This record gives sequence, C-alpha cells and structure tokens, in this order.
Amino acid sequence: MSKKLPDVSNIERLELFGEDYNPTATIENVEGQSLSLQIYYQLALDFGGIGPKAANSGLLMYGSHADDARANPGKHPNIDRLIDVLNNDFYLSVKAVPKRSNQAG
Repeated sequence: MSKKLPDVSNIERLELFGEDYNPTATIENVEGQSLSLQIYYQLALDFGGIGPKAANSGLLMYGSHADDARANPGKHPNIDRLIDVLNNDFYLSVKAVPKRSNQAG
C-alpha cells in the first residue's frame, strides 16, 4: 500500500447506506475488520462516499486481498461490496460513529 491509512482508534464503527439511505452494512472496529475500517474510512475522506472511483481505489488499497476475494466470492464481504459497487455503478454513503468516552455519570 502506497498510502498511509488513517488512525481509526477513535471510531467505533462505520455505517454504510445505499442511495435510498437505507442501512446496508456496518464495519465494526474489531479485530479482523480493522483494515476494512481504515480503507473504507479513507475512501470516505477522499471521495465523500463510496462510488465506482472510490471502490476501484479501495480495491487497489486491499492489494492481494482483492485478488483472493475475486477468486473466493463471499470470503471477504467488505471487498465483495467494493467489487459490487464497481460492477453495478452505485453509491454508498458512509457515517463514522465515534467511540463514546467511558465517563461515569
């Protein structure tokens, strides 16, 4: 990856919405999804959401993982989603949900 991915330690999750603003997916800030969280967040910062150009950029960021996803549909759902956006020319909006502080009230 040529681009440094953003720090997402203060993000609890990303919520993805379709063109009709119906929720389509959530990417949690948990082990196993951290790379996807970083890539999707970077795409939202760079493109304002996820359309075909952003999806193509994201697939390049995933590198060899994208090749594995193409060879094994369903194994990498967050990559499959980008392939779907690219192939079907649609747009996802992204909402970053920050982590709450652990203050006792």
